[in-house]
Amino acid sequence: MTKVVGVQFRDAGKAYYFSPGELSIPRGTGVIVETARGVEYGVCLMPETEVDDDKIVQPLRRVIRIATKQDMVTLENNVAKEKRAMGICRQKVEKHGLKMKLIRTEYAFDGNKIMFFFTADGRVDFRQLVKDLAAEFHTRIELRQVGVRDESRMLGGIGICGKPFCCASFLNEFSPVSIKMAKEQGLSLNPVKISGTCGRLMCCLSYEQETYEELQATMPNIDSIVETPAGRGIVTDVNLLRGQVKVALTSQPDLPPKFFNKSEIKVLKKARCCDNGCGGGCEVKEEVKENAEIL
Repeated sequence: MTKVVGVQFRDAGKAYYFSPGELSIPRGTGVIVETARGVEYGVCLMPETEVDDDKIVQPLRRVIRIATKQDMVTLENNVAKEKRAMGICRQKVEKHGLKMKLIRTEYAFDGNKIMFFFTADGRVDFRQLVKDLAAEFHTRIELRQVGVRDESRMLGGIGICGKPFCCASFLNEFSPVSIKMAKEQGLSLNPVKISGTCGRLMCCLSYEQETYEELQATMPNIDSIVETPAGRGIVTDVNLLRGQVKVALTSQPDLPPKFFNKSEIKVLKKARCCDNGCGGGCEVKEEVKENAEIL
């Protein structure tokens, strides 16, 4: 076990482990740490705790000191310089006719490097741009291409739910999201309704996915043959959250399907699912109907 503190460098960014040494660092305290790219300012997100050695990426770097008033002044000056650097870089991008969109500029705390983040549809030859920027700022220049999700995280904004972007407020890493999640949750497959501002599927689709999977395991698939208090029938729809099953009764084919609680039905033959978010039974739809007629 090793004593560490968790330090975050940007809002909603990932927390990294550092050795606190002899320092006592409360949560929310600004600190100066040694990183792979030099000295940086961060905020203690996790106070001193012990973690397993196999969870630590070596070498474990240390916290140099708790941030002072002078450090905060330096940080404010860097923020002001970032705005100026962004304007200059945009002018030079336009001058060279590069097809890239600048997103954010970050000054290293000690001023030995400036990082420019951008998005582009493909690869960009920015070698001449780097030379021009190095001649302008007389320091190391790094251009880093990011994806559209990272762009939304950096810029921030308000989502269709009326709240700030999850990625810009509390998500410290992106989770895989698939269209299958939207299908299993019974959501509209209209891309406009299930996509975020970044144009990708909304991150919140993954929040309740585990619950939906647990509920799905307790419910029959669509086209399953079931026994109900009103007789035998075929499942036409399921409501996972209410725990209800919609059944078309084989003895009353002319009447609309009826809803039953899952506790009221008994599955006689569960339809197999193609596992593509179809809701169940698409591969054996005809087979199930034939069996239902026989039964």
